This record gives sequence, C-alpha cells and structure tokens, in this order.
Amino acid sequence: HQREAGTPQVLPEGKERQRKRRRRKKKESKTRVVRSNLLLPEAEVEKSRRTVLASNRLKTTKYTALSFLPKNLFEQFHRLANVYFVFIALLNFVPAVNAFQPELALAPVLFILAVTAIKDLWEDYSRYRSDKEINHMECLVYSRNEKKYISRYWKEVKVGDFVQLRCNEIIPADILLLSSSDPDGLCHIETANLDGETNLKQRQVVRRFLELDSEFDPLKFTSVIECEKPNNDLSRFRGYIVHKSGKKDGLFKENLLLRGCTIRNTEEVAGIVIYAGHETKALLNNNGPRYKRSKLERQMNADVLWCVLILLIMCLFSAIGHGLWVWQYGEKKKPIFDVPGPDGKYLSPVLASVYLFLTVIIVFQVMIPISLYVSIEIVKICQVYFIHQDKDLYDEETDSQLQCRALNITEDLGQVQFIFSDKTGTLTENKMVFRRCTVSGIEYSHDDNAKRLAMYQEPDSEEDEAAPKGGTLSQRDSICSHQSIKVIHRSQSTKTHRRTGSRAEAKRASILSKHTAFSSPMEKDITPDPSLLEKVNECAKHLEVMRSHEQPLSHLSPELCDIFDFFIALTICNTVVVTAPNQPRHKVRDRFELKSPVKTIEDFIRRFTPSRLTSGSNSSSSSSLATSKSMHRFGLSVLSSTSTDSTLLKLEEKLAYSAQMNNNGYSSQQDRTAVRSGPGEGELRYEAESPDEAALVYAARAYNCSLVGRLSDQVSVELPHLGTLSFEVLHTLGFDSVRKRMSVVVRHPLTDEINVYTKGADSVIMDLLLPCSSDDPWGKHQKKIQSKTQNYLNLYAVDGLRTLCIAKRVLSKEEYACWLKSHLEAESSIENREEQLFQSALRIEKNLHLLGATGIEDRLQDGVPETIANLRKAGLQIWVLTGDKQETAVNIAYACKLLDHDEEIITLNAESPETCAVLLEQCLQCVESKFSNNSTDEATGNMTVGFTPLYPPSSPVLSSLGLVIDGRTLAYALEPTLEDKFLALAKRCRSVLCCRSTPLQKSMVVKLVRDKLKAMTLAIGDGANDVSMIQVADVGVGISGQEGMQAVMASDFAIPRFRHLEKLLLVHGHWCYSRLANMVLYFFYKNAMFVALLFWYQFYCGFSGSSMVDQWYLIFFNLLFSSLPQLITGVLDKDVPADMLIAVPQLYKSGQNMEEYQPHMFWMNMIDAMYQSVVCFFIPYFTYYDSEVDIFSWGTPITTIALFTIILHLAIETKTWTFLHWSSCIFSILLFFFVALVYNASCPVCHPPSNPYWTMERLMGDPMFYFTCIISPVVALLPRFLYRTLQGTLFPTQLQLGRQLSKLPPEIRTQLLTKLNVKEAMRQTQPFADSFSPSLGSNASDCCKAYNQSTPLPTSPQTSESLFQGHGTSEMESLPVGATFPWSSAVDQADFSLLKWITSTPLFSRIGTVLHVSSTLHLEQLAFGQSWPCIRLFNF
Repeated sequence: HQREAGTPQVLPEGKERQRKRRRRKKKESKTRVVRSNLLLPEAEVEKSRRTVLASNRLKTTKYTALSFLPKNLFEQFHRLANVYFVFIALLNFVPAVNAFQPELALAPVLFILAVTAIKDLWEDYSRYRSDKEINHMECLVYSRNEKKYISRYWKEVKVGDFVQLRCNEIIPADILLLSSSDPDGLCHIETANLDGETNLKQRQVVRRFLELDSEFDPLKFTSVIECEKPNNDLSRFRGYIVHKSGKKDGLFKENLLLRGCTIRNTEEVAGIVIYAGHETKALLNNNGPRYKRSKLERQMNADVLWCVLILLIMCLFSAIGHGLWVWQYGEKKKPIFDVPGPDGKYLSPVLASVYLFLTVIIVFQVMIPISLYVSIEIVKICQVYFIHQDKDLYDEETDSQLQCRALNITEDLGQVQFIFSDKTGTLTENKMVFRRCTVSGIEYSHDDNAKRLAMYQEPDSEEDEAAPKGGTLSQRDSICSHQSIKVIHRSQSTKTHRRTGSRAEAKRASILSKHTAFSSPMEKDITPDPSLLEKVNECAKHLEVMRSHEQPLSHLSPELCDIFDFFIALTICNTVVVTAPNQPRHKVRDRFELKSPVKTIEDFIRRFTPSRLTSGSNSSSSSSLATSKSMHRFGLSVLSSTSTDSTLLKLEEKLAYSAQMNNNGYSSQQDRTAVRSGPGEGELRYEAESPDEAALVYAARAYNCSLVGRLSDQVSVELPHLGTLSFEVLHTLGFDSVRKRMSVVVRHPLTDEINVYTKGADSVIMDLLLPCSSDDPWGKHQKKIQSKTQNYLNLYAVDGLRTLCIAKRVLSKEEYACWLKSHLEAESSIENREEQLFQSALRIEKNLHLLGATGIEDRLQDGVPETIANLRKAGLQIWVLTGDKQETAVNIAYACKLLDHDEEIITLNAESPETCAVLLEQCLQCVESKFSNNSTDEATGNMTVGFTPLYPPSSPVLSSLGLVIDGRTLAYALEPTLEDKFLALAKRCRSVLCCRSTPLQKSMVVKLVRDKLKAMTLAIGDGANDVSMIQVADVGVGISGQEGMQAVMASDFAIPRFRHLEKLLLVHGHWCYSRLANMVLYFFYKNAMFVALLFWYQFYCGFSGSSMVDQWYLIFFNLLFSSLPQLITGVLDKDVPADMLIAVPQLYKSGQNMEEYQPHMFWMNMIDAMYQSVVCFFIPYFTYYDSEVDIFSWGTPITTIALFTIILHLAIETKTWTFLHWSSCIFSILLFFFVALVYNASCPVCHPPSNPYWTMERLMGDPMFYFTCIISPVVALLPRFLYRTLQGTLFPTQLQLGRQLSKLPPEIRTQLLTKLNVKEAMRQTQPFADSFSPSLGSNASDCCKAYNQSTPLPTSPQTSESLFQGHGTSEMESLPVGATFPWSSAVDQADFSLLKWITSTPLFSRIGTVLHVSSTLHLEQLAFGQSWPCIRLFNF
C-alpha cells in the first residue's frame, strides 16, 4: 500500500526532470556555449564534457587517397549512361551472349571513366593546394603555458582560443571583439574578400570590456558566451555574454569580426573565437559553382531516349529474325555451322532469341553515344576559355573581365528571350553626383555644376603622371605596414572608378581614389551654387556674432536656420568614416573633450554602423538614402541590454545638465588648424558605404560644411567662421527597405537640444511631416514650403534625378526620456527584438519639420542605349525592375532607349486589388480589340510580330506599347487571381518598367515569366537586392560594380559593364548554341549510321549478332578515329563572323527559335544516317559480290568508307575552316590507316577462326578498294549536299544570308548594311502604327480613365486620365527573313548553275573563286529587296 501510495509522488518528479532535460536539450540545440580554452586544470573535466566543435582547418577537397576511387566511381555512376555501358561491358563476360573479347569491350567505358576521373582528380588537387596555402597562414594565438601570444597556423586555431590581430591582417575565424587599441573600442574592417566592398565598416568591442581600466588579459576571462548556432546570415549575430558576477551583456553583429575580412586603421585587436573553419559565416555562404541543366541538354536527353527506343526495336527485330531462322531448320535440318551446346543439345528458337537479343545489344551499343557527355564537357570548357580570352569583354578601367561561374549552361546564352535588369548600377554608373537641391522652399539649380558635369574632362596625360607622384609612396607604406601574414595582398583595383574618359583618366583616378570608394573627381569636385553659398556664409557670420554675444539660435531667421540644419543633416546623417589623406586606411582621430562631464548616454547607447552584407534588401530604392542597397529590414540602432532603471537615473542627471555647453560646443581656430594639418597635407577622405552618402557629404563640403571626424559617440563638423562643432551621437537608426529612411539622434552643441535628423525617400518623409494648420501664418508658410518642395521633387524626377528629403525634429527632455525607456526595453528583449526596434524607430520618426530636398544624378553607363537597341533588334524583350520612384525610372528608361518618345505608355497605378483587376481587364480589352482591328493591316505589310516559340498566335507583341507599373500595383498584379491577366498584358508590350519593386517582387516577376511562358530568362543586376532575381532566372548575370560582389557570387556569369552583355549574348551565346546543337545532332547521326551498317549485315548472317567489322575497329571507331574533328568543330566553328552578328542582331533569333536543333532535325538525321548506311553497305557488297574475299577483307572497306563519309559529312556541316579543322580530319584518316596497317601486320591470330592478318595491306594494293572508297561517300552524301546547296540558294535562312553578306568586300558590305538600316527606318512608318496609336490612346482613355488612379507621367503629351501616353510609330522588332534582310532570296536564273551550288557551300567557297559584284544596280536591288546580285566566278 505504501509502495502504491508513493508511486504517484515519484512519477511526476521523474517526468519533471525529463521535461527539464528536454527543454535543456532543445535550448542547447538552438544555441552554442563558448568558454575560454585557458581554463584552469580543475575545469578540464567540465571542458571535456563539451560537444566537439569544428576546427579551423579548411577542407574543400572531396577525396582522399583511399576514398578517391570508390567515391569517384560512385559519383560517375549517377550518370545513367555510364551505368548502361558498364552493364553492357559486364554482359559481354557472359559466354552465352558475348559478342567481343570481354577485355576489349571494357576499353571504351574504362577510357571514359578514366578521363573523367583524371579531370576530377586534377580539380581536387587544385583545391587541396589552395586549402594547404590557407591552412598554413599564421596568426597570433594566446598560449597559457607561455602567457603570451605565439604564432600558430590557421588550422590550429580552435573555438575558445584568444587571437590577436594587427593592421592589414586577415581574420582567420569568426572572432568576438574583446579588445582594441582604439581608445573608443572601435575596429574597422574591410570586407572586400567577403563581398567585394572596399569601404570600411566599424566593429565595436563588447560593452563591459570597453570599460576595463587595464589592458585585456585573456587569463582573467571567465565569462561564458551563449550565442546562436552557426548560420550563413551575414547580417545578424545574436547572443549574450554572462559574466562571473551574473550580469549579462547582449552581443550583436557589431561585436563580431568575420573570417576573411581585413583589419584596417586599428593597430591591434584581440578576441575569442566563436565559430571556426566550416562553421564560419563566410564558408557557410560559399556554395561553390552553380550547376544547372541547359535547355539544349534537356532536349538532348529526350533524343537519347529515342535512341534507346530505336536500339530496342532493332534488337527485338534481330531477335525475332534469329528465332525464325533457327525455327526454319527444325531439329533434323541443322546446318553444319550451328554448334550445339556442351550437353549436345541445340537451343530452342525462343531461348536463342533471348540470347541473341542480349548479344545484339552488345553489338549495337554504339547507338547510345558513350562519348557524347564527355565531349560536351570538353567543348564547354574550351568555349568558356575562349570567352575569357575575348578582349572586348575586358574592362580596363576596372581591371576586370568576364567570369564564368556555371560551366554547363553556355549554350543557354544563345537562346535568351527575356532580359530582366536592375537599373541603378546596372544600367547606370552608380556614381552619384550632387546636382540640385531645394532648401526652405527655394530651389538652387547649380547651373555651374551642371556645366562642369556636361564638360567633364580629365587633365592631360602629362599632368596625370605628374600629379600623383607625391602621394603614392605614403599609400604604399600604409599598405605594407604590419605584414605579419605570409600572404600576397593584391593591390586594390579601380573597381569603383567606371566613367568615360581616357586611359590617363582611369590611371589618375585609380591613384586618387586608392582604397576609397565613390571618390572620383567627378563625384567630389562639386561647384556650389553662388546664391546658396552666399546664404551659407551669411548664416555662419550670424552664428559667429550670436556666439560672441551668447545669443540663442532663435534670433536667426527661419530660412537661415533651415539652411544651417540642412547642411548639418547632410554632414552627420550618414555612416561615413573619415580617413587621413596620406594614409587612407587610418582613421582621423580627433576627440573633442568638450562634452558634459556626465558620461551616461554614450555609455549605454552605442552607435550602430549599418552593414551591407544583407541578401534580402531593397537595393535600388530611388530617392532612398545612401545605404538603400544594403541594409537589413530591421537594421536599427543597437544597444547593449542593460538595466533600464539605472540608465534612466543617469539620464536625469544628463538632462539636468545646464546649457553651459553652448560655449564649449565650439573649438578654437587653433584646434581646427590642428585637425586639418595633423594627419598630413591634403583633403580628408570619406569611406562611404554607398555612393548616395558620399555624394551628400561631398556636397556639404563644397559649402564649407565638412565632416572632419567620426567616433562611436561623436561626430565633428567644421563650419566657416565657427571652427569645429562636436555633435554627441546618441542613436543611429539605420536604413531599411520598409522605413526607407535613416535617422540620427544627436545633442546639438549650440542649443543642448536633442535633435533627430532624418533623410529618406520623399514618398515616406512627406507623410511624416508635422501637420500644419492653415489658420496661423506659420502653418500657411510651412504648407507653402512643402508644396513648393514637392513640385521641385517632381521636376527632379522628370530630369531623372534620384530624390531625397531632409527633415528634422527637436525632442523635449520628456519626449526623449519616454522614448529611450521603451527603446531600451526593445533592446533588452529576446523575442521579436528586430520588430520592436522597428516600432521604436517609427515612434521617434514623426512630426518632422521639412528642411529641403536633394537631386542626385546617376549617370548612364557607356553604351547602354546602343546595347538595349541592339538587344531589342535581336528579339529580346527587356524588362527593367527597379526600386526607384516612377518618374525617375521612366526618364532613365527614355534616356537608355528602353522607352521611345513616340510609343504609347500604359501606366498602372492602383490603390487596391479591385482597382488593379479592373485596370488590367480594361487595358487588355482595349489592346486586344485594337490589335484584332489592325491584324489585316499587318498581313498586307508582310510583317510578323513576335516569335512563334515564345508567344501563342493570339498574343503578339505590340511594339508601340510600353508598360509602367508601380510597386503597390505590382504586388496586387502578382496575386494568383491577377497574375495571368498581368502577364497577358505585359507580354503584349514592347517594354515593361516595374518601379518601386522589392527584391521579392523582382524574383516573383522573373519566376512568373519563366514558368508561365516557358521562356528562357536572363536576370542581370549588381547588388544584394538582385540576388534572388539572379538565382531564379535560367541565366543569372552579375555586374562586378560598386555594390560589392553579392550579385556576382550568386550569378552564372559576371561581366564588368552592361554593354558587354551584347557581345556575350549575340556573339558568344549564338556561337555556343550553334556549335553544341550541331555537334549533338552530328553525334546522333554518326552513331546511328555506323550501327545501321551492322544491322544490315544481320540479314545476311541469320541475325546471329555477327559483325563484318573487326572488333578493334568497332570498339575504337567512335573513341579514336572519328572523335577529334567533331571536337575541333564544336570548339572553333563560327557559322557567322562576330562583326556580322553585331551588325545584324536579328541573327540571334535563330537561337531563340531553336532553328539549329528542332525535333524534326533529329529524325531527318536518323533518316539520312539510314540512307548513308545503305549506300556504304551495299556498294561494297555488290562490288565484292560472288568473290572469294574473306569477311574482314569485305568489312574493312566498309569501315573505311564509313569513316570517309562521316568526316565528309562533318565537312559539309562545318561553316568555318581553319588549319586545325583540316589537320584534325587528315589526322583522323591517317590514324585509322596507321592503326589498321600495324594491327593487321602484327596480329595473325587475334580473332580465330577469322584472320585479320595483312588485310589492309592487301586492300591497299587493290584498285577496286580505292574506287569503292571514292564512289560510296559521294553517293552517300550527294542528297545532303544537294539539299544544302539548293536550300541555301533558293530558300536561305537568315544565318546563311548573313554568312554570304560577310564574304562581300568591306566597302560593299557597309553600303548594304547602311541601306538596310535606312529601309528598316522607312518600314517603321507603316500605316499600322499610324492607325493604331491615336485610336488606341483615345479608346483607352475612354474605357480606363475612371479606374486609373495614377499621376500622369510628366513626359506625356496626353491628358492625365489617359493610360496610353504618347503618339507614335510602330517599330517592328520581330521580322521574318525578308524583312530582316530586305532582299529576295530568289536566284538570278541566268546564274543558276551547279558550279554556283558547289561554291555556295562553306567547304568549297574559297577554292578557286573570287567574288565580284557586277554593278551598282545590283547593290540597289540587294539592299531594297529585289534579287541577288550576279556573282561571277573566276578561276585562279
């Protein structure tokens, strides 16, 4: 009874313990606990219980010496083709079904496996060497025994070790920063190795260690660190450090030094290793090269399955034939050559058929191209090599070239149908230049600055070379200082300098902006507006007088107050780091000890430096602040979690401090002089995180309002007549893509007030302004200023400028104390910390006072309009997806020729999903009705719109329409219920421009087009906000620009400039597709033709699976004798020269329409292979019919004829002949004869009972052998040759016409292309366009104006109600052959001869002929669509 009574008491305790254990395990699974490795011996027991953490050894290799063979074979057998051929080879070891010598049958598959294994081994060995180099780099690790830092290899560093780093050293692991030689506990790092950015980022020592009175001693470190598990989120680090006293301090990403970054400007830092090796964030983000399956490869795999089906049919037919052949003899009429089994019995017909089926699978195995996949890999690697060698894809200014990060989709570059592009940094330079501003409702046009930009030229080369000599050595010294790591640091390239100009300009700029992003003379040398400069000086004089008389700032006029605050905001509302001019990586240190004696706020509030290592941000948000491309959604200020009560007590002391700081807020003139001359002669440099920030700081400096120093809690500004002011930084609320603004909370040195300075997108700042009453004069004045500012903002947007609003708010002591309390609570919370910080920022960023606005110009990259125009002619549809405001994006679109002024623009701006649905429906009805009315006109104009594989016949592209849609409407349009309507409208438009779009919306648009239209998509961008779009597209292209390397690391291809996309697609993409498509078809033909020879022989050997071809020839025919020419052709063949592909972009459409590899082409090749095999089999058969030759004396000529036919077939299909082409063909033939002669002479009993001995030697003495080897290939190839010549003469394709045009003399070709362009320009004024435009515009206006809630585009000549804006002509981009090349393909009958057929083929086009164009009249006919010129032929 007691036992029963006690049971209920024990079980709950046990369950409770289990629950606690489960909770503890769950917590441990989410967090990591890190302790010092310098624990005392008695703590070793506890230390040993810890889980094993990753070492810092880098290992990217896949194999070891023992695992290489099994692991590599296992990986290769994932390819079904290899499994198939190994199965066939093993099947040949079965005596009942074997067809060849088993060992010989293994040779091809072993060769293929060996080649692949050697390639994998070489790649792995390269990775091993790289790993070894990195693992053996040295760093300083604290030793408990020696009680000092000693040198160790990186691979020996462990979690919990203390590491000391010096300036310019690379960080070996993810380290928590515990000590810094910087008195403010700061450490600056450069993340170029991580994301390509050369600008500096600040990191902060953990709070409580910042307060240490003595030097940091690792032996005294007893705290325990609890942080999140290793993850790849570069923008976040969460954790706590628990001290021995029990107090906790929060840990944030500002406390973490990431592996791969470089220490800058700080002499010495120390920290504890948190993550090591493959658990570091850098390595967790390194996913290696991307693997995709190309469109051509998917089609090829389908045809491989057809080959398998053909093989099975042939084997089944042979098996049935053999069964019938065995059955007809019966039991008593067995032929003498039918050998019984070991038991003396004969096989039954059914069993004989089964065995024969397996035997002929071995014999016909070549039907499946074993070497196809390996050949394709070789060809693609060679293609990528030649693309890399293209000098046109190298950018000298940035010293960068094309990178191919995905080797297996090169042919997809030739089939792209849609291009999705970012705007800022992709189409534009991402060099932000200050252009105009408005302050207090007054606009300052900066006309002189505009003239400077328009006439921007660099000095002559003599001045270039003389100017930089003074500062180069000091820079070099700073780079080479503290080189304790044995590694070569690459000099910083001029990646940030990408504007037009001479090489001298680029050279000079590279020296001037060494290590400094966004600092070219064009960006820095701003010419101030005279009137505004006069007002700034007047304001400074008034302030100086007021300071001397100790008057309050309220005596200053409102306009001058706004001007003063405007430039203060431009100077301090950013994250710019100031560096010395002679040592650009060393920070200017100038702390003004003129603050309040109570150091409370700055002890608790740490400045938050926004990081740009985020992948999910809104990068191109126009009119957003400088860090608009980089910040995390909740990138707000970070505070250490501390006791709120103690903070507020000290806060009261701070707020009670009197305004005695008014006098202390200034520095003397002597101090200012020391600041300017201390670091060295020359101007200070600004390390900005984005070009927007740099542009505004340089603009403020042009008005003598200079940023001269920045510390964690203080920013120093130098003003005219006033000296240097020191602003105490209380908080920095970083930019995020939701708030679209950034704010700083500072204590003003003149008034001791707490001010909030905010800059951000006008679309959000205008909604946050303090409501003004129209009753009082001040309210009316403010409303007038806001109205004027809004008008100026609209004008800036029309000019294509990026707009930014500047505002401020003055907080009372009570307001700040209340906000600080809630902000600290948000900081100390564990759950939803980011969301609470986000809400905290919203609470302080309201009731703002508008100061003014700025307009920043982002200049177009060189060649962008021309590139877009040519890509358009190539049939590519270009969609621009940008975060900029609508007006700015539209004007940039006009500037880069994405939109034409003569085309109508559909603008979709909706406030609700219902309105969006109505807008889409009405627009679709208008467009479809208008197109149906004009379809007859198009037919009479002999023009086609769009291209068939992309669009169904019912949805062609209307080239006079453009679509502009804003982010809110796009969000509605991408909903499942509306996405089909949106896509139906968008695909009918010539251009699509999505404004204010988020990164997620960008990827959704690409995915929608890719999945719904089954189109080949390409996405191109340069920033972190483009990563998701790049990864979703079939082909992702990154631009290695000023936004870092996030886009490049996520891409398949990386190019230096947007203009390089033209040649990458139109030339290299076209070539890669054409080469691979023809090579794949040739592979199928070659194998089918050779197998068919063996199949025809089965009719003469009782379907016994015998072969008239010697097994050595059979095994090595595809592997050795016929493989080299096709590889050479696959790598080097050029169907059309590069200059012609650029001059006539319409030739690119052949890849979009898959003209080189249509499904019917596979079957045409199969039929041709069957015909050629019949000829190559039966001509020797009837030649040697009823003779006494043995089987190999008859089979060897067939093999020889097959080789000649296959090589000549390739010659017919080859478009470009080089020395390598001729050499490979001759080499293959000579190799065959050499092997045959050696083999037949040295192998008298190789294949009993038959004997190949001396076969080739006898045949080469027989004239009949030569006769059959000549006549058979000619008869076999005559149909293909005649087809190619007739088709190329009577019905030429675009590519054939382009190829003929390229053979004309340069002068004549230029004239023809000029007249072709004139004719296309004339064709643009078709009646279809004239009738389409006005009526469509009016109809759209009538049917849609009730639903359109958009503001009209400023460039529109139509009314605000109209959706369709602009009058225009229609430029037809997708034309048939006759329209693209407006000459007729009909041949002059007087020149219609067999000689012309022969010379029209590439193989014979250069043999004994000279092209001569007969008369100028024929040129006119050629250019204007009549007949081909008479081309006379003269023998040399």
